[in-house]
Amino acid sequence: MPYERIRIEATGPVARLTLAWPEKRNALSVEMMNEVTRGLKHLSTNADVRVIILGAEGPAFSAGHYLPEMVDKDINHQRHVFETCVEMMQTVQGIPEPVIAEVPGIATAAGCQLVATCDLAVAAEEARFATPGVKIGLFCTTPMVALSRAIGRKRAMQMLLTGRPIDAATASDWGLVNTVVAHDKLREETEALGQQVADASSLVVALGKQAFYTQIDLDQGKAYDYAKEVMSMNAMALDAQEGMTAFLEKRTPCWVGK
Repeated sequence: MPYERIRIEATGPVARLTLAWPEKRNALSVEMMNEVTRGLKHLSTNADVRVIILGAEGPAFSAGHYLPEMVDKDINHQRHVFETCVEMMQTVQGIPEPVIAEVPGIATAAGCQLVATCDLAVAAEEARFATPGVKIGLFCTTPMVALSRAIGRKRAMQMLLTGRPIDAATASDWGLVNTVVAHDKLREETEALGQQVADASSLVVALGKQAFYTQIDLDQGKAYDYAKEVMSMNAMALDAQEGMTAFLEKRTPCWVGK
């Protein structure tokens, strides 16, 4: 099926999915969210793709939910909007390929949630992040889930209760993004980060991503029980054996994805 709100580029190990509705500041309409979900799943079926960059056309990353489709609607419609949003967020973390947010400008409400949900994030210096729903009578409850897990309780509550934006430097200090760069270096730096991840074994990266999100909400004892079993199985993989041998032999490993 064709895409109306996103663009996809997949010419190597680092693929790109671009939010492409700049005239609406890449608002996350139901159509947009469905296309992002579908696009991520499509890229994940491509054996050559190892990393996905989630970027945006225009000056804004995303202004959040598309409010015109949420006015004068019944409860079933509202549930559909947020179910669609949750499915998109869970897809970002559920596919084996790491997803890197490339943030050129403002990311608000569900747009901020999307940045918090991505595995990694690179922001331009002029980027801003906010969860301003409280100001319009719609508390950013679903964005709260990803935001609180990314930056912690007190900082998340500050953003949620005041609705005030934070700048890119603060977002980096708080752990919402990994790196802040000049706008003209944004694509270059994001793709360089993507390539660093893509250089590793795709099997091991996928295993590690799944393990990270599984253990993060477990208590420490259960997390260690789970992690030691995963790592034991990982050590038996061909790529693990190759990697350890290559390290000992002081050569570059040759990954086979098994």
